Amino acid sequence: MARLDFYSTEMLGGAPAAMASDALYELGLMYCSGRNGEYDLVQAHKWCNLAAMRGNADAKRLRLELAQEMTRSEISRAQKLAREWLTRH
Repeated sequence: MARLDFYSTEMLGGAPAAMASDALYELGLMYCSGRNGEYDLVQAHKWCNLAAMRGNADAKRLRLELAQEMTRSEISRAQKLAREWLTRH
């Protein structure tokens, strides 16, 4: 995960807090597909949630699709990780 976070931050030329919704959505896509890294629905939901909070409509749709494949516990974990990310950044 750290590699993807670092890569996306560099891509945007700034701090993680400045990440655009499209870059956050891209991270969600990477995790839900396993492209360029690990297949992880919890991480995918986390990044889509963050992108959706920044107004990305595609991320909102994908987050709903992901939630249908996840347990309540997994969704709760993803939401917790998103809150932690927001707190740190």
